[in-house]
Amino acid sequence: MGASNTLLPVFVVVLHFALCCFFALPQVANAGITRHYKFEIVSINVTRLCRTKSMVTVNGQFPGPPVVAREGDHLLVEVVNHVSSNVTIHWHGVRQLRNGWADGPSYITQCPIQTNSTYVYNFTITGQRGTLLWHAHFQWIRATVYGPLIILPQLNDSYPFPKPWKEVTILLGEWYNTDPEAIINQALQTGAAPNVSDAYTINGLPGPLYNCSAKDTYRLKVMPEKTYLLRVINAALDDDLFFTIANHSFTVVEADANYVKPFETELLLISPGQTTNVLLKTKPIAPSAKFFILARPYSTSLGPIDNTTVAGILEYKTCSHSSKSKRLPVIRPPLPPINATNVAANYSSRLRRLVNAQFPVNVPQKVDKNFYFTVGLGTTPCPQNQTCQGPNGTKFAASVNNNSFVFPSKAILQSYYFKKSNGVYATNFPTFPPKPFNYTGTPPNVTFVTQGTKVAVLPFNASVELVLQDTSILGIESHPLHLHGYNFYIVGQGFGNFDPKNDPKNYNLVDPVELNTAGVASGGWLAIRFFADNPGVWFMHCHFDVHLSWGLTMAWIVLDGKLPNQQMLPPPSDLPKC
Repeated sequence: MGASNTLLPVFVVVLHFALCCFFALPQVANAGITRHYKFEIVSINVTRLCRTKSMVTVNGQFPGPPVVAREGDHLLVEVVNHVSSNVTIHWHGVRQLRNGWADGPSYITQCPIQTNSTYVYNFTITGQRGTLLWHAHFQWIRATVYGPLIILPQLNDSYPFPKPWKEVTILLGEWYNTDPEAIINQALQTGAAPNVSDAYTINGLPGPLYNCSAKDTYRLKVMPEKTYLLRVINAALDDDLFFTIANHSFTVVEADANYVKPFETELLLISPGQTTNVLLKTKPIAPSAKFFILARPYSTSLGPIDNTTVAGILEYKTCSHSSKSKRLPVIRPPLPPINATNVAANYSSRLRRLVNAQFPVNVPQKVDKNFYFTVGLGTTPCPQNQTCQGPNGTKFAASVNNNSFVFPSKAILQSYYFKKSNGVYATNFPTFPPKPFNYTGTPPNVTFVTQGTKVAVLPFNASVELVLQDTSILGIESHPLHLHGYNFYIVGQGFGNFDPKNDPKNYNLVDPVELNTAGVASGGWLAIRFFADNPGVWFMHCHFDVHLSWGLTMAWIVLDGKLPNQQMLPPPSDLPKC
């Protein structure tokens, strides 16, 4: 069947469903065209949970507006900063081939866009289609600055699954009663863990399970015996989320804008930054009930966490309106315990990439470069004449291979491109842990991490295997790792310490799922492979923003190849300056 030529933006969901039996959706033009968007970064007052606060937004919308394109389209997104804070925009999951200048992480590929300044993100969607997201990539501004990035297949191309009757975007996020920037700044100063959010949201709405929020409830109105494509995005700052709809099941068809072998499930697990497309088939006859749409965190963190539940409501709409619908009971589904690691692992293990002639797999069968990275929490000493509120009077920190990343004052990509790296970064990021220990056993007595701005260098088109190992230094915890500029294949995963002799024997090199963000299991490991075929500087970090702020991140430099089409593009003339 042909792919859908239409898309329902988040902010018109209620309007279009209110039309009942007639749906007039905005058309998307032919592929391969240039699409212009303008993002005005402005502050507005928003009320949730009976609290009104000022927040940074794009175009005065929370969540932000959808960016819709087709595979092969060229995007020009003009970002104009009208607020006092710096800002950047990251196009999460877009490969940005040879074009790190459009990737967006502050001080990695660009200097931030300062107040009263403008920058145009100029990039082409190449070889990608599906659901992604865009979000701010400066400090914690992405708490409110985020939105969907929908890439439709080329015109007349097919979805590899039945054509849905309707497409709906569901953005999961977090709400803070106070300014998220103030929260993380205070935590970094005191060394303590930051305050958690006050609510989760569905399309910006907390729902009826929170006080004073019944009116702020997302409602998905559906017709009987129809198939809906739900584009589910986790834009939360710091939490993996379980997601379910009472008395309904999903067919998972896509993860991180990559088609997967379809499977049935009643429960999704989505890490921050991840996206999942599912088919929802409604019941043949409108039932005499409404159904809760619920999301709640999965976490093994020893620290504070928001363990509340956001709720929306799915209700059936027919062309014969009935006043009885307002009095229908609302059915609530069960959710796993917040620390249900076995449930999380079982879900992740079911993801397999769809492989056929149109979508062949390209997982490296042999490896040129092997890396083993430990990830987890640690501490740094408290500065003299200061009282710190971290463990035993220290400051919380996080690290990769015991190195806690320090953001430079100049962007790494510009420094690399213009050969002015001296004093900006070092290229001695450790390939293996500097001090081996029993990573998931009894933690070592010393919890201190080192600090520095270090990168790892890869030759062009090298085949890479990276094993990511969780550690128990301050307690085992899952970590959703996101690699900019690349998709990667998950060839193996497990619990305990990675065994380099025996675990590779069980690798899946046939149909491993292809993602851009993947969770390292709590007390476990994850093995990924990819070809380093995209030259430039590429950030890799935990997508829990608190862990990113504490330094659980690093960067790769992928060298140019010999041919012109294997080399970085030159920087744009309007690139922001530090």
